Amino acid sequence: MVKTKCHLKKDDKVKVIAGKDNGKIGKVLKINRKKENVLVENINIVKRHQRPSAANRQGGIIESEAPINWSNVMLMCNKCMKPVRITMKRLEDGKKVRFCNKCEELIDS
Repeated sequence: MVKTKCHLKKDDKVKVIAGKDNGKIGKVLKINRKKENVLVENINIVKRHQRPSAANRQGGIIESEAPINWSNVMLMCNKCMKPVRITMKRLEDGKKVRFCNKCEELIDS
């Protein structure tokens, strides 16, 4: 299987560009590089039925986030406040950093 490179990192702010939560903004909680999906805070909420157990005495219906494909989200730029594509550049000290394509601003990670 060919692994594609991911432009996202944990704690990045992203905007959903496709699916039922189109237009919502959230923070990346987890990235799964093998399955090419991300877990975003308060995005793609699903309901699961849980039986009572020692850990959860009540049981019932639990709401949690489900992962979505990372092609359905775009990174948000902090300066221009828009979903943007990024450019990877190498600084003088040899460090690779991400830059916004619209405003040429460094994207903090």
